[in-house]
Amino acid sequence: MSTTLIPTGVQWRKSSYSADAECVECAVLGRAQWRKSSYSTNEGGECVEVAQASDSLVAIRDSKDPHGPVVAVSAGAFADFIAHVR
Repeated sequence: MSTTLIPTGVQWRKSSYSADAECVECAVLGRAQWRKSSYSTNEGGECVEVAQASDSLVAIRDSKDPHGPVVAVSAGAFADFIAHVR
């Protein structure tokens, strides 16, 4: 069974190319406060950054490509992940 996550407090917009029935909506994350792990250095490497996109959604991106793709997961799933890797 899948769960549809609809975050609140995020401004969603639909592409002008989307048809009424089949569309993709995007959330604007431009104001998100991205942060890197305290274990990361400024010398490059393989780092990820996270941002609290809403009360229920955490966004994750590659720190080397800040304008690239973003993966979003539920805050609960992210907390479970962090607990597992610690």
